[in-house]
Amino acid sequence: MDATDLNPHKRERRKEARPGELLEAALDLFVDKGFAATRVEEVAAHAGVSKGTLFLYFPSKLELFKAVVRENVVRQQTEGAQELARFEGPASAMLALLMLEWWRRYGATKASGISKLIMSEAHNFPELAQFYQEEVVSPGLALVRMVLQRGIDQGEFRPVDLDLTAHSVIAPLLFLMTWRHSMAPCCPSSQNIDPETFIRHHADLLVRGLST
Repeated sequence: MDATDLNPHKRERRKEARPGELLEAALDLFVDKGFAATRVEEVAAHAGVSKGTLFLYFPSKLELFKAVVRENVVRQQTEGAQELARFEGPASAMLALLMLEWWRRYGATKASGISKLIMSEAHNFPELAQFYQEEVVSPGLALVRMVLQRGIDQGEFRPVDLDLTAHSVIAPLLFLMTWRHSMAPCCPSSQNIDPETFIRHHADLLVRGLST
């Protein structure tokens, strides 16, 4: 018998930790193998529990994936938005901060592989794509539009189409993240890109183009 089984306090702590352990295991496998190829049995084994235990917390693979996204993407995005809400500098600096924080909180982490997963598997799993659109993409674009509108209202940026410009802000960041999870691991010398230098350069180009 495991020593943990003899101690109810340790058992309780173990039980409380299980959802987090399952989410961590699921993140590893979803990013490494994709949604279709990941089996819940593998996730449970990776977390050191039975499949039945996994289903006590997450009733399906889809619900498990949603929980992974909410923990690793939505939560980070929400915390970043709260930090931006407290920012008092110019919109140009705010835009650069938004992009850098996006990279530090999400793009530079293993969780950024979720975006690549969505792009590659959305066609076969439309419910997955719709969920990601509603909880990640739409709020993220709204945050970028807010920063752009602030710059316009303050006379710092010229009037622009907010939707098109928001996509122009995000697209190179998605390229950077996709590159990180595709070419970079197998061909590290093919693209000598420092992510934060790239983002600062991108922000400078944007601000120059937006300035009145």
